[in-house]
Amino acid sequence: MLFTDRADAGERLAEAVRHLEGERPVVLGLPRGGVPVAFPVARALGAPLDVIVVRKLGVPYHRELGFGAIGEGGVRVISEDIVRSSRATQEDLAAVEHAEEAELARQARRFRGDRPRIPLDGRTVIVVDDGIATGATAAAACQVVRAQGAARVVLAVPVAAPDAVARLRRETDEVVCLSAPRAFRAVGEWYRDFSQTSDEEVVSLLARAAAGPAPGRRPRAVAVEVDAGGLALAGDLVLPEGAGAVVMFAHGSGSSRRSPRNRTVAADLNRAGLGTLLFDLLTPAEEADRANVFAIETLAGRLTDATAWLRRRAALPIGYFGASTGAAAALWAASAADADIGAVVSRGGRPDLAGPRLAGVRAPTLLVVGGRDTTVLDLNRAAQRELRCENRLEVVPGATHLFEEPGALEEVAALARAWFARHL
Repeated sequence: MLFTDRADAGERLAEAVRHLEGERPVVLGLPRGGVPVAFPVARALGAPLDVIVVRKLGVPYHRELGFGAIGEGGVRVISEDIVRSSRATQEDLAAVEHAEEAELARQARRFRGDRPRIPLDGRTVIVVDDGIATGATAAAACQVVRAQGAARVVLAVPVAAPDAVARLRRETDEVVCLSAPRAFRAVGEWYRDFSQTSDEEVVSLLARAAAGPAPGRRPRAVAVEVDAGGLALAGDLVLPEGAGAVVMFAHGSGSSRRSPRNRTVAADLNRAGLGTLLFDLLTPAEEADRANVFAIETLAGRLTDATAWLRRRAALPIGYFGASTGAAAALWAASAADADIGAVVSRGGRPDLAGPRLAGVRAPTLLVVGGRDTTVLDLNRAAQRELRCENRLEVVPGATHLFEEPGALEEVAALARAWFARHL
């Protein structure tokens, strides 16, 4: 069985654990790769989602040999047999545990922030990972979950080594594994896309889960006429049920609200529960004059007017997503003294064209550039030095200006989703 990516694996895994829905389970993802798999499982079951942060305790001078594991809440699972056979001193073992406790606390804060850990006392708990090779981490997680008070522990994974599945049945009440191929060598071989999950994606998914269940289907776009200072501009507005914010898209040169790349990113944001507005910054007649796409002050003025129109229609926090010259317009508009913009994301943008206004931007700004788009990358690095707001430059390896390479646009969407989830 081959999975497209972790989200696809999670959707398939959700069907295999449907029988647990009546038990009101808690779903725990093993960070980082287990969380994108756990998210659709939790959504399908209507269950709360959290991370299970564990640290294995390795015997000094032989760290591969674990003498136990620790989890949040002071939980310790220790193998006294291994402790005795290791001949390590109590001081050495205590030093290992102390170091791992610090790392455990750091990871928990990074992923969960200020949200409290979900109590597990008396609950059915589904521990989810993206796959299992040896099973050591999964076994430690299940032991910790049991020690935290879970009444029933279920381990659910898309793919695993057959011998690991057999061992893990001894640590759990049930193992749900979609595929345990004899030819198993590595988890990544069973995914078309097994790119590394970032901390930001984990944070974003947990925030989405904490905000409540997503609607069952993606809402339709509503055709609107955006009033930009008396000029009617065509737009497409999507407001998912319970949306907590709206992202306005400022398209780039030679593009429009129908940009397939912007629509792909917008659909991803909609699935995350964010509203989106894609609209034309220029009229059809204006598009014929190439000079208009570089009239950044004019484009920024229209974006500002459109923002005022949107605020009258939806009283929600607003973010900007700008591409190419549209990114310059977004930053220019966000620099206004009365602008109240929660966050800005630039995809392959030209922030340099907003040069004199960059220092006035207060909204947290993410610049995303393809690694092979060298000229634009240099321009973004120079522009970043002018920004005084919270900002970050993310380079997508191997991507060119349009992010047409496999997986490149998906990475842009994930970065944007995490940035908006954090700041809007």
